[in-house]
Amino acid sequence: MKIIQSSLCLISLLVILPSIFAASSSSEDFDFFYFVQQWPGSYCDTQKSCCYPTTGKPAADFGIHGLWPNYKDGTYPSNCDETKPFDKSTITDLISSMKKSWPTLACPSGSGEAFWEHEWEKHGTCSESVIDQHQYFQTALGLKQKTNLLGALTKAGINPNGQSYSLESIRDSIKESTGFTPWIECNRDGSGNSQLYQVYLCVDRSASGLIECPVFPHGKCGTEIEFPTF
Repeated sequence: MKIIQSSLCLISLLVILPSIFAASSSSEDFDFFYFVQQWPGSYCDTQKSCCYPTTGKPAADFGIHGLWPNYKDGTYPSNCDETKPFDKSTITDLISSMKKSWPTLACPSGSGEAFWEHEWEKHGTCSESVIDQHQYFQTALGLKQKTNLLGALTKAGINPNGQSYSLESIRDSIKESTGFTPWIECNRDGSGNSQLYQVYLCVDRSASGLIECPVFPHGKCGTEIEFPTF
């Protein structure tokens, strides 16, 4: 009887262990977050253009793109837990703020739910060891308010008026305001001009505060870049 019980225990352990290791390797194995915000004017001012959300044109402010777990070698985990799909019912108290601060600009026009679902399932599921679904979106909303990129830029005389500004002045004004060095991503407008598109700031693994980025993404902006209107 003892032999049979031992065998059953061993079989149960062998069945359970793979799922434990899979969960730990997928949802716990990351080093920091990128918090990414995008300028809607640059998203829309391309050859591909954009579509406003079904709620109407968003405010002329940086919008959240995502909160992305990353590794220090520059790679990142993705789609870590198919058993935890996006669940709107868990964030009902945040929806109003998300429509304002995390709007979709993809075509065709949408409510934003498809965008949020993509961000949670691709990136958010990889942070489950630290924050749950509600905390994931709540954390991003808090970071947007805390960083206030548009306020940092306009305070330095850098306005979304279609003019060009030095990449250094944009970077320095955000660093002075937030205390941390941002990474600036550019795209190109319909005429091929380099423009301010996205701003990356880094967040510690516990999602409790900003840190200096262990590594920056790849990409290059010109020394002078446009800050388009929206």
